[in-house]
Parts: sequence; structure tokens; C-alpha cells
Amino acid sequence: MRITRYVRLSALSAILAICLSGASAGLMAQTKKLTTAEAKDHIGEQATVCGRVASTRYAPTTRGKPTFLNLDKPYPSQVFTVLIWGDNREKFGNPEEKYRDKQVCVTGKITEYRTVPEIVVSEPQNIEVQK
Repeated sequence: MRITRYVRLSALSAILAICLSGASAGLMAQTKKLTTAEAKDHIGEQATVCGRVASTRYAPTTRGKPTFLNLDKPYPSQVFTVLIWGDNREKFGNPEEKYRDKQVCVTGKITEYRTVPEIVVSEPQNIEVQK
């Protein structure tokens, strides 16, 4: 029985998709898990940072309409900040209420703003509420 080119391409596509999903899962498993205090030593790295949401703020009149989730200590003494820009806010529902006082782990690239480490998130799956 002769296999058509279409069937071969479909099979190769399926194999490639499986390999890529395995690689993606492997990369997620390799992501460093850090405390908020450790994050300052990992600026520029991809990591997961865990802490308690100590204060929140939605700033609808500020450029970009940011939502801030401050971990471990409330603003202005926050140890780490999770930033959700207004363009992505709708995906999170009401993040300042949803995550307030919750233990969370956030995954992404650690950057720094005014000496405070932060991760900018654009997808809800990047914030995991801990049980």
C-alpha cells in the first residue's frame, strides 16, 4: 500500500508537535523556583518567583493602565512586583481582588524597575495560586 505525501506530512507534523510539547514541558521543569528575596539576584533570567500578595493596585488613569501585585511586603516596601498591563487585564478578571492575600507563583522573565525586581505577565497561566 502506497503512503501518500499528505499522510507522510501529517505523520511528521504529529511527531514534531509531540517532540515540541515534550521540549516545552522540559523547559518549564527547568525554570528556577525562587523566593521574592532571591529574585533580585536573577535579573534577566526566566524563573518562577513565589510569595504572598501583600498589596494590590489598579491604576486606570496611569499610562498603560497597570495593575500591580506586590509580593511579601506592601507598597512602597514591596520585595517583588507582578505587573499586568491594561491591554491584558481583561484576561485576568479582577486581578487585584482575585490574587489579594493569596500565595502565588509567577513565571516569566525577571526585570527590574526602580531597584525592585518584577515580572510582567500577559497570560493568566503565568500566575499560579498555591493551595
